[in-house]
Amino acid sequence: MDMNELELKEQAIKEFVNIQRLKAAEDINKELEYQERILKARLQALGIPTEDLEIKR
Repeated sequence: MDMNELELKEQAIKEFVNIQRLKAAEDINKELEYQERILKARLQALGIPTEDLEIKR
């Protein structure tokens, strides 16, 4: 599945916005957790399991 130029631009903008949200967050950990939940949902909707990608502590 190849991304076209517009899709690549949109993805780059989303990543930039997420970094800006982290920089502006009053509670960075809360913002990180929120972004992680959203990204997990997107990945799972695409059929990509996230369990094996997570860092185990």
